Amino acid sequence: MTASSDSKKEGGFLETVRVIVHALLIALVIRTLLFQPFNIPSGSMKDTLLIGDYLFVSKFSYGYSRYSIPFSPNLFAGRLFGAPPERGDVVVFKLPKDNETDYIKRVVGMPGDRIQMINGVLNINGVPVKRERLGDVMEDDGSGRIVPVKRYRETLPNGVSYETLDIVENGFYDNTQVYNVPDGHYFMMGDNRDNSADSRVLSQVGYVPFENLIGKAQIIFFSVDDHAAAWQVWLWPWTVRWSRLLTWVR
Repeated sequence: MTASSDSKKEGGFLETVRVIVHALLIALVIRTLLFQPFNIPSGSMKDTLLIGDYLFVSKFSYGYSRYSIPFSPNLFAGRLFGAPPERGDVVVFKLPKDNETDYIKRVVGMPGDRIQMINGVLNINGVPVKRERLGDVMEDDGSGRIVPVKRYRETLPNGVSYETLDIVENGFYDNTQVYNVPDGHYFMMGDNRDNSADSRVLSQVGYVPFENLIGKAQIIFFSVDDHAAAWQVWLWPWTVRWSRLLTWVR
């Protein structure tokens, strides 16, 4: 073996390392500044988001905080290039209780709002939110039984409209205290109202600081039945929810 062939092999190895490092840096920049993928592990946002949905979250929508960076290093406080969310946005945020766990909910309360649930109806600043009854959907009640679940179309004061589910009449959080949203915080709720730990549960979620927002849910790029695994490629013809691919999150 000649010195020339050794140097060629060494040069090829270093080139491979360089390409890998560049690819990792590009992926890190995209993940930190532009888009980050998330998957939905629970049914708290049904029927807007389903277990097995994979979506992209835009990191630039609300600016950047330390939670925008992997591992959330304490490099700075507050937000850079901050822009507040709009009422009705579906947002990924860090749970205030531990600043580590990722949650996804809908923004229903803005800073200074008074939020209350009365007989299952969302009230904002003393005014009931418009709610239209839709046809029932069939859902698992948690015990394996498939039962009809009431479905509504809810329209917020700014015109944002979406569907909600009401599994239980007079559920635990269908009637609540008045929540006064502090400055710099937001009130988050799941669309699956009786199966969502959200800002109504002050001890678990509560009011979410602006700094804790990671990004806005934008598009579902993949979706697989919740009884299947995404890596089971051979089952995709039957398990992929083809109609949900490349759909916008509303």
